[in-house]
Amino acid sequence: MPSNPVDIYVNELISSHGISVEAARSRASALYALDLDMPVWRQYISYLGNLIQGNMGQSIRSPGVRVSTIIRARLPWTLFTVGSGLIISTILGIVLGTISAFKRDKWYEPIITGSASIISAIPDFLIGIFLIIFFGIITWFGMDRPLLPIQSMRGTHTMGLSIDDGFTYIRDIFAHGMFPIITYVLAQIGMWVLLMKGSTTSTLKKEYVKLAEARGLSNTKIMSKYVARNAFLPIATEFAMRMGFILGGSLIIEQLFVYEGLGLELLNAVHGRDYPVMQGILLIITACIVFSNLFAELIYGALDPRTRRGE
Repeated sequence: MPSNPVDIYVNELISSHGISVEAARSRASALYALDLDMPVWRQYISYLGNLIQGNMGQSIRSPGVRVSTIIRARLPWTLFTVGSGLIISTILGIVLGTISAFKRDKWYEPIITGSASIISAIPDFLIGIFLIIFFGIITWFGMDRPLLPIQSMRGTHTMGLSIDDGFTYIRDIFAHGMFPIITYVLAQIGMWVLLMKGSTTSTLKKEYVKLAEARGLSNTKIMSKYVARNAFLPIATEFAMRMGFILGGSLIIEQLFVYEGLGLELLNAVHGRDYPVMQGILLIITACIVFSNLFAELIYGALDPRTRRGE
C-alpha cells in the first residue's frame, strides 16, 4: 500500500513550516508515539510482544487511542447484524429446504427451489443496493416520500439515545440494523435452502429411511428420528464456518448502509492508511475464520461417530 500517514505528516511539516527533516520526524514521533529510528526487525519483535499481551498498538489517525478500544467499540455492532442475519437465514433455510425435500410433488416446490437458486446467485451488495432503491428512493402508490426514511437510519443508533432509554433504545437499535440484517438474510437464505434440500433428499434415499416409511411411520417421526441427524451434518459444519467468513464480508454492507461496525472501521482505516487498526481488525477476522473452522471440525466429529472411529 503506497505511502503512510507518518510520511505524509512529516512531508507536510517540511513543506508548510520549512523545518528540517530531523525536527519533522521528532514531531511525528511525539504525535504518533513511534520510534522512527528503531530498526524494522526490532519494531516487529516489539509488536509481537505487545500483541501477546493484547496490546495492538495505537491508532495513527487518532493518536492516543488504542486499537483494542476501537475494536471493542465496533465489534459488538457487527456481531449483532451478522449474527442475527446468519441465525435467521439458517432457520428459514432449514424450514424451506426441508419442506421442498419432503414435498417434491407439490406445486410450490419448484417455486422454493427456483427462488433459492436465483437469490443465491445475487451478490450481497446488489441486494443491499436494491433494498436502498426499493425502500429509500422510489416513491410508491402516489406517495410524496419513499416507504422508509432510510437516511435517518444510518449508523448504529440515533444520536442522544443510550441504554438508559430502555425499550426506546432497543427498538432504535433494531431499526438501524434492520437493512444490514435483511441483506445478510437474503444473501444467505438461498444457499441454506439448497443445502438443506440436497442433504435431506440424499438422506431420504437411505435404506433405513425407506424401511421406516414401509413401517408406516409419519413424516414427522421419520424426520426427527431418522433424517434430522444425518441431514444436519453439512448444515452444522457450514454454519460453523460461516460464522468466521461472514465477519469479513461485512465491509461492503456496512459501507452501503453507513453502519458503524467493524467492516466500516476497516474501510476507514484503509482510506486513512491507519495500519495498526487495519492489522488489528484483520487479525480478529483471521482468528474468527481459524476458530470457526476448528469448531466445524469438532461439531462434525460430535455429530458423526464414524469420523471418530476412522470409518
